[in-house]
Amino acid sequence: MTALSVNLNKIAVLRNSRGGEFPDILKAARTCFQAGCQGITVHPRPDARHVRADDVRALAGLLTQTAPAVEFNIEGNPFAPPREGYPGLLALVEETRPAQCTLVPDSDGQLTSDHGFDLARDAQRLAPLVAQLKALGSRVSVFVDAGELDGLAIARQIGIDRIEIYTGPFAEAVLASDPALREQALAACVATATAARELGLAVNAGHDLDLHNLPLLVAAIPWLAEVSIGHALIDDALYLGLEATVKAYLQAAAPV
Repeated sequence: MTALSVNLNKIAVLRNSRGGEFPDILKAARTCFQAGCQGITVHPRPDARHVRADDVRALAGLLTQTAPAVEFNIEGNPFAPPREGYPGLLALVEETRPAQCTLVPDSDGQLTSDHGFDLARDAQRLAPLVAQLKALGSRVSVFVDAGELDGLAIARQIGIDRIEIYTGPFAEAVLASDPALREQALAACVATATAARELGLAVNAGHDLDLHNLPLLVAAIPWLAEVSIGHALIDDALYLGLEATVKAYLQAAAPV
């Protein structure tokens, strides 16, 4: 069964747009795991545009105390230096000990994550960071592009446990309503997931997944370990309610 990890960044965006404490990110997390999600994801960027370091600490405490079976996944760029209000990804992991840390090569200038690592280029820099994260007890996942095959063996060699396939192009292809384009994009995801599995890497997926395209992906890659979904899920929650939306996504991620 594919686990659903709900990304709460958009809750923080809405809160930050007004200031104060509402909507309450802890209440949102509690609603999500009470509805049955298997994980909570956050991506604290150094510029604190949405989830902040204090949110990460608070969520870690909430999950430890009230839902220890729900996995906490922290995403981030391990190369981003600390700054005021942001201690750095490794320091946050050391403080909060998430079940999983997902490494993403994003920068402050990016609106959202939009590409995976070039593992052949970045492996030497990543290797000691992966070792440190694993020593802290976190499973390590790394963001990769669909169709990225050459770097997967390198990922395995430096101790990475999982890959997360960047599914943005797949989601765009589904929206384009071009069957050939959709099949091509889906095939790239399947090829990457298959190669990873053959190397002993577990496979996650995320970015722009929604109630329409998620069943297509899960049907094509039934061994997906986890999907991380935030933007579309919160969009749907505006109309359906958060609890009902989480349940709808759990159903969409279930094998047919």
